[in-house]
Amino acid sequence: MMAQDDDLFELRVGRSGRNGGRAPRAPKLRAKLLEQVARRGGNPRRLGSSSSSPAPRSGRFNARGRGAKIAAAVPRGSGWSFDRGSGMRVRPRRVTVKARVVKLAGKAGAIATHMRYLERDGVSRDGEPGHFYTTFADEADAKAFMERGAGDRHQFRLIVAPEDGPAFDSLRGFTRDLMAKMEQDLGTNLDWVAVDHFDTGHPHSHILIRGVTEDGKTLNIAGDYIAHGIRYRASELMTRALGPQSELEVRQQLEHEVDAERLTRLDRAVLDQARDHVIDLRQIEGPMAGDASYQQLLVSRLRVLERMDLAEKAGPLSWTLSTDMEQTLSDMGRRGDIIRTMHKEMLAAKDQGADILKDINRPRRPDKDRYVVHGIDTPSSGPIIGKVIKRGAADDHHDRRYLIVDGIDGRSHYVDIGLEDTPTPMGGLVRLDPKEVQLRPADRTIVEVAAANGGRYDVDIHLHHDPNAMETYAQTHVRRLEAIRKATGKLDHEPNGTWRIAPDHLDTVLVYERQKQRERPVKIEMLSATPIEGQTRVQAVTWLDRELAATDRQALSSEGYGAEVRNALVRRQQWLIDEQLIERQGQDLLFNRNLLLKTLRDRDVRATAGQLSKELGIPFAEARPGETIEGTYKRTVTMASGKFALIEKSREFTLVPWRPEIERHIGKTMSGIMRGNDSISWTIGRERSGPSIGM
Repeated sequence: MMAQDDDLFELRVGRSGRNGGRAPRAPKLRAKLLEQVARRGGNPRRLGSSSSSPAPRSGRFNARGRGAKIAAAVPRGSGWSFDRGSGMRVRPRRVTVKARVVKLAGKAGAIATHMRYLERDGVSRDGEPGHFYTTFADEADAKAFMERGAGDRHQFRLIVAPEDGPAFDSLRGFTRDLMAKMEQDLGTNLDWVAVDHFDTGHPHSHILIRGVTEDGKTLNIAGDYIAHGIRYRASELMTRALGPQSELEVRQQLEHEVDAERLTRLDRAVLDQARDHVIDLRQIEGPMAGDASYQQLLVSRLRVLERMDLAEKAGPLSWTLSTDMEQTLSDMGRRGDIIRTMHKEMLAAKDQGADILKDINRPRRPDKDRYVVHGIDTPSSGPIIGKVIKRGAADDHHDRRYLIVDGIDGRSHYVDIGLEDTPTPMGGLVRLDPKEVQLRPADRTIVEVAAANGGRYDVDIHLHHDPNAMETYAQTHVRRLEAIRKATGKLDHEPNGTWRIAPDHLDTVLVYERQKQRERPVKIEMLSATPIEGQTRVQAVTWLDRELAATDRQALSSEGYGAEVRNALVRRQQWLIDEQLIERQGQDLLFNRNLLLKTLRDRDVRATAGQLSKELGIPFAEARPGETIEGTYKRTVTMASGKFALIEKSREFTLVPWRPEIERHIGKTMSGIMRGNDSISWTIGRERSGPSIGM
């Protein structure tokens, strides 16, 4: 039995030693009372209020949605009520709502990308692209919605997933009714668009709401309404549409969860009832206490958990639970969803490439060995090399991305690539390397300089500490500190710009590096945007050529994509023999590696330069080793052999190797010296004192 409010604590009035015998000040006493109420499970917001007090408030002082009349939809106690008509216990229909407020400043590109992704192919029931809709239109103009919200401070994003969603052919009517209810609660018309997704086992609606009211003011929604009110409204609508959920219906659903390889409601009930990781089913508490059939469901589930090594029998009707039971089951459920996605995408890719694959023997290992979910499974060490099958959203809000890669090791890989935005065209060849969390030499240098100078660091202190250091070198350390400060908020500097370096600075750096690693856990290298089957007969340097010329070739599986690459290598090898670029003697191939790659690259460059010469109206001049190149960097040219920088002179142009470091200098005058066939040392501007870039 729960204690009454006036039984929670006892007030004792007396002298206070700390306060010189004076009574404590009211604010201090109130703070202590609120703390005690919270510790005892009470609601400190209701201290001193009557039962007629308004609902608790949260969020901004002018936030809308406070005190909305949602009590009828709020499940009381266990959520069960008695239905006189059927004589059974019933409860409201359940709806999951995930809400997020997105700041829009400087994110126009990201918003557009997000909306395009929501309308991607295959999300509707019939496998067609999704379409935004709104209150009165089944085809809403997404571009117009973005333009209207270009100056908004923020945007609300909802994901609404009714538990009974599979029973509906369309969620549009439900979503429109929900938005109408929200407009009533918030006291304003809302500018919104939504799209329904049926590409998972849980149909759901993505709803985007502009952060403005109908009169153009900023829309702030109370935190309690976002956290609870929207869900209650959705539950109310779904319950009216389908009727309340009966106890029998719930029981049937739970029976299907007994053998599930994921975190279920039965598991949550077990975890809630457990004490110190021990569950005793003879002492079930709550609304299902004394229900023998419910107890039997829990017994059956715990026996399944035993087989999973997540529970161990501890006595009659009692089990000891694994400490990582919840996380393991969550990972198993997520892995199952991912595997289903991978299987679907791999079948689709196989169907699309049927003509190419028909002559290739593609034996496949069992599914449990074929699919690798990085981050959940423990894959073999080393890079992942393979063909991009799918790029998609790795989280509900579509901020993180994943890649499905058909690897040369014969397995299919699912990799969460985080916020990485490197272009990865479908069918292209990629290499993925996991990023490691590690300190940089600059971090240790900063600590060393600061330790010798009273915990302080700046450029002057660095140069005084190390007279051989260049000022530009010391400035890179300052930029490093500024980046860490912005990301962690744990660094500070004096008004004159001198940084204060704490003794635990390297720990702060590791926190920063782990954050970066979570945001972009892998390094993506695009080996070739051209699918492997398109590389066998081109007059350019391909990944197949580099692999043939390599002294340490990649290990290729005889299964799956590895078999495709083996076949492509044989065909490319024969084409090179026919072109007299390599020679076969018995089982050996004779060729000069550097000469082969240079010849193929020169053919590609000359062919592309001929087209560019007609476009620009000026002749092409080939860049030679040791030659000084000077001109204006006009643009980047992508060829089969790689990327090149187009440098335009007064009467001619040339093509030289490209590097990411020069991209921000488009339109500037650059001077450089060719170092061999594939590198160049640049100076930005005509003055020799300008910044240089070694390539």
